Amino acid sequence: MNHPAVHMAPAVPPAGALAGGEVMVATELAIPGHETVPCPAAPLLAGTFTRAGHPVRTGPVCLLPEGTPSSFHVAIAPKAPTGVPAGARSRPGGAAVLAAGPAPASGLPGAEGFAQGIVQQWARAVRPRTVLLASPRSLCAGVERAIEVVEALLERHAGAGRPVFVRRQIVHNTHVVRDLESRGAVFVEELDEVPDGAVVVFSAHGVSPQVREEAVRRGLEVVDATCPLVTKVHSEARRFAARGDTVVLVGHAGHEEVEGTLGEAPEATVLVQSPDDVTALRVPDPARVSYLTQTTLALDETAEIITALEKRFPGIRGPGSDDICYATTNRQHALQAVAARADVVLVVGSANSSNSVRLVELARRSGTPAHLVDDVTGIRTEWVQDAGVVGLSAGASAPQALVDDVVAALGGLGPVTVREHTTVTETVVFGLPAAVRSR
Repeated sequence: MNHPAVHMAPAVPPAGALAGGEVMVATELAIPGHETVPCPAAPLLAGTFTRAGHPVRTGPVCLLPEGTPSSFHVAIAPKAPTGVPAGARSRPGGAAVLAAGPAPASGLPGAEGFAQGIVQQWARAVRPRTVLLASPRSLCAGVERAIEVVEALLERHAGAGRPVFVRRQIVHNTHVVRDLESRGAVFVEELDEVPDGAVVVFSAHGVSPQVREEAVRRGLEVVDATCPLVTKVHSEARRFAARGDTVVLVGHAGHEEVEGTLGEAPEATVLVQSPDDVTALRVPDPARVSYLTQTTLALDETAEIITALEKRFPGIRGPGSDDICYATTNRQHALQAVAARADVVLVVGSANSSNSVRLVELARRSGTPAHLVDDVTGIRTEWVQDAGVVGLSAGASAPQALVDDVVAALGGLGPVTVREHTTVTETVVFGLPAAVRSR
């Protein structure tokens, strides 16, 4: 495959001098006597420099005619040749990087030479490709409800000088949390960081009864954004423990949802994370055992653990309906279908998002390379360099806009044909809690 040539070209100095080691990544490239070339892969290139420790600026870069004397030069790969397949959504743009020299004693690689190398990587990755979108993907009903709760409270208290506190991340996505913080939400780890009598939101992952009791004791105005499907698991934990069973919770230690569920009946509940844990499990009465699961687990791995439990405790009882939620199930089924047809899979989601991590693991178990990215800046060009088909999904707490950004950036690496693979259409909607609806 022919790749765009990378060369150094004179450029107009950016507004404000670049500091040592700093890099300017072009979002568009103005070429004298030619049309302006968009650079939609700019966020991807910027992420590469950020990971290497270089401060990054983004913005338009204007080239000077060839041969013009200039102390500023950019490493540039021009717009790739056309020949766009029918149905392609976008055409490749250019890539241009302007770099200052290394900062004294910075320990950074030489910025100018490094910039040329990164643009060359971009050039090697330019090719036509198909993006296969897994559907369903992105936000589920429980996540949307939780975000809407915080948004409604911020709007209600706007201008009143009364902050809205949120215990832990409302959902496990850094972009969602950052956006709500920018609008006034105050995220805390524990309730002792919240002033007495203040408004506090419990996250979608749920809390233990001990946390609820502390909130009452402190006179906090609580708005509970726990996902109704997590609330279901809590109710089952109380019911199973009340009938005298040992409650075996299948889940991941340290996850907020697990911590909340364990708190419902701590004296009667044990956590298992693998079939080996089941083998080592000892209970007071093997004839009185029930099991529950975290809502965001991998279906296949959870099935193995449940099979081990049923073999070890033949009389074990489970919930009336699966605890793994519909959104987790749907996204895994859709991703599995896409992974079978893709050369590589990208999953948009934060590292602490259990359902997002499970999607990556599922694709890898199916034999397809897969990577979790918080956003487009996390994509490495070598992941997609030889990929004619890129599978793309997003965890249930990742906004669709982040997926759109990935598609746009891949469009900067060559003509992109986008196809959607839908396994089921979701129609679930959860109403807002009464504390928000009533006003």
